[in-house]
Amino acid sequence: MKLIPIITALLVLAGLYMVVFERDVLLGVAQSTAPEAAVMDTTDATAPESVVPDAAAVSVVAMHSVAQTIDSAVILRGRTEAARKVTVAAETSGLVISEPLRAGASVNAGDVLCRLDPGTREASLAEARARLAEAEGRVPEAQAGVLEANARVREAEINLNAASQLSEGGFASETRLVSAQAAMEAAAAGVQRANSGVASAQAGIQSAQAAVASALREIDKLTITAPFSGLLETDTAELGALLQPGAPCAAIIQLDQVKLVGFVPETDVSKITVGAMAGARLTSGAQVQGRVTFLSRSADELTRTFRVEVTVENSDLAISDGQTAEILVASDGRTAHLIAQSSLTLDDDGVLGVRTVAEDNIVKFMPVTLLRDTAEGVWVTDLPETVDIITLGQEFVVDGVRVAPTYTDAKG
Repeated sequence: MKLIPIITALLVLAGLYMVVFERDVLLGVAQSTAPEAAVMDTTDATAPESVVPDAAAVSVVAMHSVAQTIDSAVILRGRTEAARKVTVAAETSGLVISEPLRAGASVNAGDVLCRLDPGTREASLAEARARLAEAEGRVPEAQAGVLEANARVREAEINLNAASQLSEGGFASETRLVSAQAAMEAAAAGVQRANSGVASAQAGIQSAQAAVASALREIDKLTITAPFSGLLETDTAELGALLQPGAPCAAIIQLDQVKLVGFVPETDVSKITVGAMAGARLTSGAQVQGRVTFLSRSADELTRTFRVEVTVENSDLAISDGQTAEILVASDGRTAHLIAQSSLTLDDDGVLGVRTVAEDNIVKFMPVTLLRDTAEGVWVTDLPETVDIITLGQEFVVDGVRVAPTYTDAKG
């Protein structure tokens, strides 16, 4: 009773040995007997025509894939920033004499935020204007001195000529001639002094004018205005508060335009250009669009990333400063193949790629670069324009193996 199972096991082992290790011998026997079987079956006209397949080829499923041009994008994590944000500070000291404006109020450029007590500044301005008037009054006097000096020069010149003629005729002494020459030189020096007086008077006017301008500027500093239109982030300084130079009056933020700020790694910085279209999805679910307005040319020393700014419109003030945003910056389109993620495999070195059907149905591994993962599949590049990709059975073949592919429709 135990002999039959043993014999059966031996027969099964012998059959497996022939199939695995002596497959070439079996194929030769099958091919030699095939013609005889065909001759014997020619008498049966109704027998169907049969084709002997290539027993050495491995059956796989493949697809014909043609590259497509897709829009590429660089994805960044970032935040929103106000187009402008400034703390308006006092430029001079003084007590606040204006009622405060509350945070959240809308202000226009030039609106008064804080007004300070003028103190003695009005008196200083009046004094500066008086000195200006005094300096202006000295100019006519100095100019009159110039006229007088010029007249003395002409008189001295006449006397000198007369003395010279009389001296030549022997009618005047040499002493008189020398005296006339000295008077001429003294008159010329007087002209120079008079001209200097005019210049000094004019300089006095300029100095007085500068003092007046300084006094007016000090008075202008008493009124602190909004530099641009926006929203108050803080209350303005309280009535009666003493402000010193540099003390904050109020903080203003401008939100009619908003910047989306992200940081791109150095491997992707070449994909971004100023002026490129960009979009973002905020944490609130809102989506916005704009253009890249700034790309830093200097990397951050710690993170080795580059700052990118995208400007978007925010006329309805729906976007706040500091919101988290997922930014997508469009880059140049690339040709890629859309394939099922399951078609991807690894070679012996751990390189990501796909196995393809090459010439004569021979398997060839091709490395790929993953561009984007979508619900329809993955976009990969670094493949030829057209390629036959094995989608089923790629894990059971290696380079150089002959396959018998069955083709299906491509993705997309």
